[in-house]
Amino acid sequence: MLSALSGKRAPAAVPPGMRVYAVGDIHGCASQLDDLMAMILADNQSSGLDTQLVFLGDYLDRGPDSKGVVARLLAPPEGYASTHLMGNHDQALLDFLDDPIVYRSWRAFGAPETLASYGVRPPRFDDEAEFALARDQLAQAMPADHLDFLRNLPLSTRIGGYFFVHAGVRPGIALAEQIAADMLWIRDEFLQSQYDFGSVIVHGHTPIERLVRHTNRINVDSGAYATGRLTAAVLEGQACRFLST
Repeated sequence: MLSALSGKRAPAAVPPGMRVYAVGDIHGCASQLDDLMAMILADNQSSGLDTQLVFLGDYLDRGPDSKGVVARLLAPPEGYASTHLMGNHDQALLDFLDDPIVYRSWRAFGAPETLASYGVRPPRFDDEAEFALARDQLAQAMPADHLDFLRNLPLSTRIGGYFFVHAGVRPGIALAEQIAADMLWIRDEFLQSQYDFGSVIVHGHTPIERLVRHTNRINVDSGAYATGRLTAAVLEGQACRFLST
């Protein structure tokens, strides 16, 4: 059973000999991703550690080069194990491919930029035929490995005392029983919670200016598309620090 934080739990930790870089929301910012990956490689040079990259979702929308972001994620640096999680924006593209009417909601949070990055002209009018045409053109324009990548993104992963997820989790529900809608979309109920979830939740989804490690969660979304700052939380032993572009 979940309970309010008592302050007695030992700090979360990753397994000995391991370092984790958890990367926040990229949102089509391919140049910032390049810069951050260069920082990670320099930071980890000659560490000798088992290094894990965890990307917290929202690779698409808002920024100018969603296609470039996916291409880069499909080619991780040699020697680095990578886990890519699903974000709500990534799910929105899949929903659009299943039902073009989804464009009515998706266009307000980044669809035009993503379509343009794949060479598809965004619909100019609120017209179902235009939505369907854009859907068909996107399906043809997306490389097969990009679509497979998005369709096979997991919702969460665990490493040591950390639980990695895009948006967060619902207080009062065991981590193994969380539902997709919450893991992709939740905000206030999670962000305002003081509960001990049994693991420290590492998440993105809600941009913040000042990145801090809370007792029960770590937010790694520094609003890259608006601020130019893409961030990774660096987890090693019980320590947490941040790298930002």
